[in-house]
Amino acid sequence: MFVSFFPRPRLFFSSFVLWSLFCILLWYFAAKDWGHAVSLGGLFGFGYPGAVPPDADEAARTAAQEALSWAQGFWFYQYFLLAIGIFVGSWMVFSPHTWARWSVAGSALIFFVNWFLVQLDVMINGWFGVFYDMVQNALGNPGSVEAGDFYWQFIVFLRIALVYVFFGTLFRFFVSHFIFRWRTAMNAYYMSQWQKLRHIEGAAQRVQEDTMRFASIAEGLGISFVDSIMTLIAFLPLLWVLSGHVQELPIIGEVSQGLVFVAILWSVIGTTLVAVAGIRLPGLEFRNQRVEAAYRKELVYGEDHAERADPPTIRELYDNVRKNYFRLYLNYMYFNLVRIFYLQLGVLVPYFALAPSILSGAITLGILQQITRAFGRVESSFQYLVNSWTTIVELMSIYKRLHAFEATIKGEPLPEIDRHYLERERKGVQPEDQPAT
Repeated sequence: MFVSFFPRPRLFFSSFVLWSLFCILLWYFAAKDWGHAVSLGGLFGFGYPGAVPPDADEAARTAAQEALSWAQGFWFYQYFLLAIGIFVGSWMVFSPHTWARWSVAGSALIFFVNWFLVQLDVMINGWFGVFYDMVQNALGNPGSVEAGDFYWQFIVFLRIALVYVFFGTLFRFFVSHFIFRWRTAMNAYYMSQWQKLRHIEGAAQRVQEDTMRFASIAEGLGISFVDSIMTLIAFLPLLWVLSGHVQELPIIGEVSQGLVFVAILWSVIGTTLVAVAGIRLPGLEFRNQRVEAAYRKELVYGEDHAERADPPTIRELYDNVRKNYFRLYLNYMYFNLVRIFYLQLGVLVPYFALAPSILSGAITLGILQQITRAFGRVESSFQYLVNSWTTIVELMSIYKRLHAFEATIKGEPLPEIDRHYLERERKGVQPEDQPAT
């Protein structure tokens, strides 16, 4: 699943994590201040501004601060690209791979563009604060907001949103091609070992359908995971700063940076509840693929052999399908009950936490919008398992099926359930219904 597409997968992913941590720490402890000396921003109109005179007016100070912000942002992207270039170049040189241009360079591009999109989301979050403060002023003090200033905010939003939509659409297009290349690599790898694999139950289905489903699910889960990490990196410090406006929490009372801890605690509670509620689902999904494959295989044999697919056999196989689906329905019922109830309560959590600040008038409408939006982004990132659990369950069941291929290629014993079905098929015995493991 991975070795067909990525060079030395375990080392590749572990080195990626370690290199990312090193680059992050280097940025915050040293490289962040190197921009004045090494940034190329001056060549593109993003140079560092000079010192502001002590007698400069407020407008000049604001302009200088904005120029400094753009210069630092431009330097960060240079640093980011350099870090990615070193990582990609190292793997390209020291561990060549047939699919390296897609797996190594493609992964780096996905990582970079995802960060860019998250930064646009941060800019939109800042726009919410300015816009809703303007709305509050306009409603509370009629005539205090100029029409031109108000309408200009729509232009500001569209400038950010259109860039987001344009790059977001191209990003999804590239990711789709990236995932199909991954499927192509898996397909080529398995077919090169077909003589070893053809005797495994449902081998054709695993090569054709399971690789397709694995690639498709990996696209959704992988991108959402990267997005969650990027969102945390971008929005957690923002929420930390915004939490400075909130000095008190319900029940607890005065607490510093309380919103960050509320988001983390609520997410941990939800992840634990959902994981416990859905603990049996992976085994049931895997079992479901088994009984469906047995039923489908007998029908296929029945197309060419009159003695196969007789009514008693089909009735028994379909009864196994029915029983397993009923188990799935029951387990998904209480799983969804826990998950949906938790997510619905989560809508109220930031407003409940902000209740003392709202009632005392300690925050403006703009800050409220910024806080709730940043809180939602941080909370949803921490809730990656909650939001993706059903998809993860499906991926785990597919992984189990493809793992039998991996075991056969490596000369390892098949997983127990595969050995069980293979033995029964050799004896000519139909698969019986048994509890999912």
